[in-house]
Amino acid sequence: MILDIYQKSGKKKGYRWITSDLQKQGIKINHKTVLKLMQQLCIRSIVRAKKYNSYTGCVSGTAVENILKRNFSTTAINQKWTTDVTEFKVCGKKLYLSGIMDMHTKELISYSISFSPNMKLIMSMMKQAFRKNGYPENVIIQTDQGWQYRHVSYKSFLKKMKAVQSMSRKGNCLDNAVIENFWGTLKAEWFYLNRFSSVDSFIEQLEAYIHFYNYERDSSVLNYRTPVEVRNENLVA
Repeated sequence: MILDIYQKSGKKKGYRWITSDLQKQGIKINHKTVLKLMQQLCIRSIVRAKKYNSYTGCVSGTAVENILKRNFSTTAINQKWTTDVTEFKVCGKKLYLSGIMDMHTKELISYSISFSPNMKLIMSMMKQAFRKNGYPENVIIQTDQGWQYRHVSYKSFLKKMKAVQSMSRKGNCLDNAVIENFWGTLKAEWFYLNRFSSVDSFIEQLEAYIHFYNYERDSSVLNYRTPVEVRNENLVA
């Protein structure tokens, strides 16, 4: 059963993730036993170690206070969001993914893709995020000090939405670790393990991974639930 789960995951699942899958199937087993059995089978997750890869942009515009101060704890959805831009090199071209995540569910609630890290990339994602979540008020939104988040149009939009802007300290990616960790996971579990025949193929597979992450990928951080499961539980409550 361990080998079957491992192979079906594309060799991505490690011993803790496999333990969760086995327990969901009614198998009483702990992670130490699963690790020992995987060692006997000579199998291990092929996922690379996570690395931070923060997009910093230039330093024009005005920064704001780091209100969050690494307090990523939440009690419900739409309390704290985090957003960032990450870069991919595909088929000789650079593509940029802008994503925004709810810190409570770890769900990527909105994203946009572009050949340029411009304001259209940022604003289309932001508008979609608020529209999708019913225009919540008083959401704290954490970013780095990239020029997009200093831009007057971004600041004006947050003010209009009655959101609270918070920025990481200069050069300190740990202040925005929640979204940084997601970029690491996305690249380790998907991007670094694949080759793409075209930009269109890359985008199609990227969207498929984001759907998988939100709807199918359970996590120990969420007590082995998926982000969407956590969100739905909050909506029912």
